Amino acid sequence: MNIPATILAQLRQSQRMVVVTGGGLSAESGVASFRQAMVGEWANYDVRDLATPQAFARSPKTVWQWYDFRRRQIATAQPNPAHHALVDLEQHVSEFLLITLAIDGLHWQAGSRDLVELNGCVQRVRCVENGHLGDWDEEGSIPPRCPRCGSLFRPDVVLLGEGFARTHVLRARTAVEQCDTILFIGELSTADPVAQFPFMARRAGATVITVNRDDSMFAVTADYHIKARASDCVSELVRIITSGTGAV
Repeated sequence: MNIPATILAQLRQSQRMVVVTGGGLSAESGVASFRQAMVGEWANYDVRDLATPQAFARSPKTVWQWYDFRRRQIATAQPNPAHHALVDLEQHVSEFLLITLAIDGLHWQAGSRDLVELNGCVQRVRCVENGHLGDWDEEGSIPPRCPRCGSLFRPDVVLLGEGFARTHVLRARTAVEQCDTILFIGELSTADPVAQFPFMARRAGATVITVNRDDSMFAVTADYHIKARASDCVSELVRIITSGTGAV
C-alpha cells in the first residue's frame, strides 16, 4: 500500500467518519454466505421457503429452524483483526458510525458500539406484533412466543422483500451526509441505500476510500482504493491513523 500523503492526512484529521462493512468482512472470519450455508437438509430448499415474510407466514417453524441453524454456524466464527481495529478507530474519531450489512454480530462481539446493523442480527429475536426483543430459546415451542405480548418470536433480521428499518436508514443517511471521510471495507452489496452512500458523501465534500482485494462499484467511485484483504491491512491502517506517525 502506498497511500498518497493527502489521503493519509485526511484519515488522520477526520472528525466525522463513517465506515461501511458487509458480508465480505464476515467471509474473512469464516462466515458462510446465505447460499453457502444451504447444505445438508437445507440444500433442498429454495430461498423463498426460508427467508421471506411469506415463508414465515406459511411455516414459521421452518424459518425459525433455518435461522437457528445459521446462528449456530456463525457462533463458531470469531472477529478478525479488522473487526478489532475498527473498535480502536471508533475510540479515536470524534464522530464515528459503523454501518454494517452483516447479520453475524461480530462487530458487536469485537466491541463496536457506534453501530447500525441494517440487516439486523441473527443473534437476536423480536416478536412479530410489537418488535419486543428477546434471546434465542433453546427449549419450548418453535418458534417461542413473546412473554410480554404473546406473539410469535422471529429472527431479528431483514427478510427478503422487507425494507430496512426506517430509524436505521435515517441514522445511516444522516451520518453519511455529514461525514468528512467514508470507508467501504470488504465486498459489499450494491443494494440501496448503501449504493448511494458514495455519492451522498461526495456531495458533502467527504473523502471516499475503499478497502477490497477486488475492484467494485465502490472502488470506481472512490478517491483512493486499497487493493487488499481487509483482515490483512485494516489493523495496520488504523494503527497509522491513530498513532499519527508512519507511512503506509
